[in-house]
Amino acid sequence: MNFQDTLLDTNTTITNAQNVWQNCLDIIQTQTNPQSFKTWFQPIKPIRLIDNVLVIEVPNDFFYEWLEQHYVQLLRKVIRKEIGNAAKLEYQIPIPKNTNTVSKLLNSINTVTSESSSNIIRNPFAIPGLIKHKIDSQINPNYTFANFVEGDCNQLARSAAMSIANKPCSLAYNPLFIYSNSGLGKTHLLQAIGNDILLNYAIKNVLYVSSDKFTTQFTDAIRSNSSNDFVNFYQQIDVLIIDDVQFFAGKQKTQDMFFHIFNHLHQCGKQLILSSDKPPSQVNGIEERLLSRFKWGLTVDIGIPDFETKMAILENKIASENMDIPYEVIEFLANNIHNNIRELHGALVSLMAKSIFSRRSIDITLAKDTIKHIIVYSQKQISMDYITEVVCKYFKLSKEQLHLKTRKQEIAQARQICMYLFRQKTNHSLKEIGRFFNGKDHTTVMHAYHKIANAITKEEKTRQDIHLIRQKLYSDL
Repeated sequence: MNFQDTLLDTNTTITNAQNVWQNCLDIIQTQTNPQSFKTWFQPIKPIRLIDNVLVIEVPNDFFYEWLEQHYVQLLRKVIRKEIGNAAKLEYQIPIPKNTNTVSKLLNSINTVTSESSSNIIRNPFAIPGLIKHKIDSQINPNYTFANFVEGDCNQLARSAAMSIANKPCSLAYNPLFIYSNSGLGKTHLLQAIGNDILLNYAIKNVLYVSSDKFTTQFTDAIRSNSSNDFVNFYQQIDVLIIDDVQFFAGKQKTQDMFFHIFNHLHQCGKQLILSSDKPPSQVNGIEERLLSRFKWGLTVDIGIPDFETKMAILENKIASENMDIPYEVIEFLANNIHNNIRELHGALVSLMAKSIFSRRSIDITLAKDTIKHIIVYSQKQISMDYITEVVCKYFKLSKEQLHLKTRKQEIAQARQICMYLFRQKTNHSLKEIGRFFNGKDHTTVMHAYHKIANAITKEEKTRQDIHLIRQKLYSDL
């Protein structure tokens, strides 16, 4: 076979792979929600199709493991539908230059754990907040995976964090970059990783430090002419966790120092875990060369918790503190505190304190009185009709339009927002909500709810729409 024939065969296998994979995607899209499809299937690249074996490229190991855990049956079904019962699927994971490409078969996972053989690192100088002679990880032992409540808003971030805790220093997600608004659990998750690694890899040196503390330490090192000691100390850390890297903005010398420490640790196969209030592409005031390194690994976000997750968080906190709070009070808090988890915890503490000092039992009346400075609530029952009225007025639609069997974007979105708010603001079941919209199935309601919940975390416009509609709900009462 000459070169041209070989090239022709190669092009054919690539084209066949692309055609088969596109057919698979058409099926997968109908069986997954839009966010899952966009996150887990659109990034996949078909590589080749030879002898009933379809090879697809996925971004990293974590991506592969997530597909294996959550979508293996769906993938097997669609591949066999397109190729036949003898079909096989292989994953290809891109690896840095000078390293052989690795292919993984569909049903085999090999986990390799490597341990460092270095001795305990001695602290070469007195860094504020760190203990001399032995590294103090600076990690709060109370932050664990066991008491981190998982929901749709943080599922991906928690899974990524647990993967790193189980196998630190993995090239596939180094660094791990977690971002979210304040009070949604970034710090908890970062320190949970550290606690797990300390438990299972005692020989590794783990350090958690905020970006502000890192800057203070560096400034002190310059002042005391001990910059070399500062660098040597940080370069010996096995797992470095830096919280709130956005506060490096505008601090040129600190950024330069962290850039060199980052490069050294990454090149030595050490694990870096970072957090911010924004994704790397939106962090201002930090050099592009540093931001580009933040994007090398895996970037995940934590969204605003939905009603079910807030209920679980409250119930978990109540159980851990041995509190006795009626279910209707818990539901009231979950329905009316929207900003972050920290406010949920604060509301519980305030409620318990007021109950003790006033010698009153905890009920709805006490709850409303206690957290009136946090929330705006209504004595009036918010109904589905009232929510529909407010949403229609906001989007300049009629109620009749909202009930039309149409998929026009503006009408479909308004209808989905209604379903989302019905689920959050009323006690109606999924079936009752579906019946309100011409007898739609409960799965349609859940799909609408999750679609809007995801959009709130991803899209500024949707987030703003929901915020303004919520304000309108209460201002008109």
